[in-house]
Amino acid sequence: MAETQPPAKLAARDQLLAARRRRPLVEVVEAARAIAEHLLAAPEVRRAATVAAYVSLAGEPGTGPLLDALRDRGTRVVLPVLQPDHDLDWAVYDGPDSLVGGRWGLLEPRGPRLGVDAISTADVVLVPGLAVDPAGVRLGRGGGSYDRALARVPVGTFTCVLLYDGEVGIPVPVEPHDRTVTHAATPSALVPLGRRL
Repeated sequence: MAETQPPAKLAARDQLLAARRRRPLVEVVEAARAIAEHLLAAPEVRRAATVAAYVSLAGEPGTGPLLDALRDRGTRVVLPVLQPDHDLDWAVYDGPDSLVGGRWGLLEPRGPRLGVDAISTADVVLVPGLAVDPAGVRLGRGGGSYDRALARVPVGTFTCVLLYDGEVGIPVPVEPHDRTVTHAATPSALVPLGRRL
């Protein structure tokens, strides 16, 4: 998908990534804590038996505190395992020591693979992104992995992109394959977005 992306999408991605690279580490750490607090207080997350999440990359709002808090409260957490075709398989998170280096420098769980459809059984789906518009159209990094995964998620599932303040409600160039999310979690709030298409 990256080869055919419109110039506006590439430019937006470049600007957002540059802004993230300038973000101080202390702000990244504080954002991770605040986002975890918002999500852990959300009724959908509190009652979820299974949460599909991810291990954040450098510069992204951190997911470490959230993953550990979910696991500590007894929630089953599944994390993605990037496949050669950029699709996402899933495996259970068993703590930080269960993570190994995967493709493109991603940290992935080493446990048994659950299959690409495992995301469809999650009660809550948390995804990375660079921005989201008011309708819930998410701008990712351009590989299409999460758009494919989100296509397997039943309508009505709580789907949330984790972002910094200032990355929510901005225009996002839309392509036919883009999948929407229902919420955005930032350090300031949990923001409901437009209805899922």
